[in-house]
Amino acid sequence: MLGFVTHGTELDSGLRFDGIPRLSLPVSDSGWQFSETWSAGGAVRSGRVGNLVYAHDGERLFCAAHIPASPTYHESTEAIYRAVFELTGRLRYPRVFRMWNFIGGINDDNSEGTEIYRDFCVGRARAFEELGPDAPVPAATGIGAHGRGIGIYALACRGGLPVHIENPQQVPAYEYPDRYGIKPPKFARATLLDDAGTPRLFVSGTASIIGSETVGHGDVAAQCETTLGNIRLLIGGENLRAHGGTRGYTLRDLKLVKVYVKHAADVARVEALCAGRFGTGTRVVFLNVDVCRSDLLVEIEAYA
Repeated sequence: MLGFVTHGTELDSGLRFDGIPRLSLPVSDSGWQFSETWSAGGAVRSGRVGNLVYAHDGERLFCAAHIPASPTYHESTEAIYRAVFELTGRLRYPRVFRMWNFIGGINDDNSEGTEIYRDFCVGRARAFEELGPDAPVPAATGIGAHGRGIGIYALACRGGLPVHIENPQQVPAYEYPDRYGIKPPKFARATLLDDAGTPRLFVSGTASIIGSETVGHGDVAAQCETTLGNIRLLIGGENLRAHGGTRGYTLRDLKLVKVYVKHAADVARVEALCAGRFGTGTRVVFLNVDVCRSDLLVEIEAYA
């Protein structure tokens, strides 16, 4: 096993290492839990370096970190991201293709009056900028969490060449205008990875954004429909072939879908809106957390 991620309660949150990297994320107020297991394809080596725990199998590397509650997060975020890039480079897994960031109080202000998500984005952007102006940015999720602090985990590969995908009806997040923050969010809308001849698709956290603007203000149903439409366009054959892919996907091809809903009162409605949209074998989980913009009510990520 490369890594184990539990989406659970605040009481159980944190980072552990017992030969396997284990990250527990505080995203549930009940006893309900959802776990992700990232499996290995060969002999595993694992360890801890600084604030990172990691494991790798010769083809893939998983690493995770937890940033404790802090008055500001840009410096600690930059340090963790730089540590991820240093680790993946040193162990010869130079291509980071998927990252997750679970940010406590994501829409709250830090001690300097800056929204915590925007503060986080400053640190992330600075770390990517150190890689050079042409460094690719991977698929990613930046979503809320209960409590405080930031849980981060990432996947990197040794072979293959990840292709990072953009949505033709959205401005790339890393090109957002500065009204969304001092530094833009550094991520691609999706990443397509050749896994020993089998394509794997990682869809970033996707929301009701057209161009760079939130649409469907205050209407969770409209936002859910726009979000699903964004994913449908992103993963469709026309868009993926335009990025060099050989095939497209539909919503029914997705294997795992995580749906993040801002308001607990909207969860049942979003579940109903999503019913029948995905395949019979798709695992769909719903989590009640804040989204990266205060006016966004739902965000969806996926894997195929």
